[in-house]
Amino acid sequence: MIKTKSIHSPIAPDDGLRILASRFRGRGLSKDRYDVWMANLGPSEQLLRSFLNKEITWKQYCQGYKDEIFSSPDLDGKNKTIKNHGQKFTLRLLGVLSKRQNVTILCHCAEDETHCHRHILEAIIKKLQ
Repeated sequence: MIKTKSIHSPIAPDDGLRILASRFRGRGLSKDRYDVWMANLGPSEQLLRSFLNKEITWKQYCQGYKDEIFSSPDLDGKNKTIKNHGQKFTLRLLGVLSKRQNVTILCHCAEDETHCHRHILEAIIKKLQ
């Protein structure tokens, strides 16, 4: 099962693999709050700041985040056959893991925050399963 939480919420035994999906680890954040930090699954600094500064809407933020997740880096241009297509392989791996054990996607937003990339990420992973 895949679920989402705030990194500041209490750690529960059924959290399973706890993945911090944020570009910033967080100053003073203890490493025992998560198992793996995957900065590559967080929104870019520019996209996040644009949303937090209300320069773009939630809808624009969602689309921008999805575009970032699936954008192919320059590396894909150098490969003739195998294309990464952004984070697709990482997302599929998380999907497979979540079928075998609990996986909790974490970020710095409050637990009850609905406008957070962790919810978008959860939906993307579920869709790729």
